[in-house]
Amino acid sequence: MADGSPVRQAMRSSSYSFTGRRRRTTTSSRLAARVACHEFSQPIPVPSATRSSTRSTCSTTGITAAVSLINPINSITGVNLDNFAPEPTIDGKGSHGGYCGPAVKPIAMNMVAEIARDGETRGLPISGIGGITLWRDAAEFMALGAGNVQICTAAMAYGFKIVRELIAGLEDWMDSQGYQRLDQFIGKAVPAITDWQYLNLNFVTKARIDQDACIKCGRCHIACEDTSHQAITNMVDGVRHFEVIEEECVGCNLCVNVCPVENCITMEPLAVGTLDKRTGIPVSPTYANWTQHPNNPSARQAAE
Repeated sequence: MADGSPVRQAMRSSSYSFTGRRRRTTTSSRLAARVACHEFSQPIPVPSATRSSTRSTCSTTGITAAVSLINPINSITGVNLDNFAPEPTIDGKGSHGGYCGPAVKPIAMNMVAEIARDGETRGLPISGIGGITLWRDAAEFMALGAGNVQICTAAMAYGFKIVRELIAGLEDWMDSQGYQRLDQFIGKAVPAITDWQYLNLNFVTKARIDQDACIKCGRCHIACEDTSHQAITNMVDGVRHFEVIEEECVGCNLCVNVCPVENCITMEPLAVGTLDKRTGIPVSPTYANWTQHPNNPSARQAAE
């Protein structure tokens, strides 16, 4: 994109305050603050919390023009076991710090999405904060409803120039997708978010292990054997071999998460009409969720 791109135009109109020092910001430092910023007259910082407490925060402020979230999470990073004080220790005492950076990104994205889809807060301008380091992070926050993002930890770690990489990456991705304006994808992922109890239980997946890519580390077997559904072998015919037992696999995705080899384990959906070996029932084309399931006590009470 040229210098007149929507990303760069929005950057130039943004303001920035950097924690830890006071100075007049230059154009470059302003870029570090907000990717694709809209001007907000009354941004309200929102703590990392639940949707209900977020709604309460917004409502108790009276007229809320916008929200920014999340703040760093209060945390104690460790305890010195010689003097029994939190670290870092100052004159024998310690306190909590602010947990931030990439580790809080999933929490922050969930909170942004909760505000974007909640009936009482939907439509509020959102400034997304929390672990944004790469252009993809910024794009994901925007897809969940953030009109702009703010960056601090990444700038501390890599300097303000990291934002130029975010700009270039975001522009390249927008070009590849045919987006000319930011509002073409801001909030685009929100309709696909639902509460867990409304997920389709008749969408059945099974784990598959690529034997050519498998390094036989055994992490999938240990995770599944000890904490899940005992659905992965570790020995077959006296030979170390890791394979999914379809009759036991519930599609929980745990093995994918612990596997150190990218795309070695994948979740493969079963086609409608295919026999699910675990239940002995063909996959149904009909949508069904937990609120309708016979094992749900509420569903049983409603039926009675």
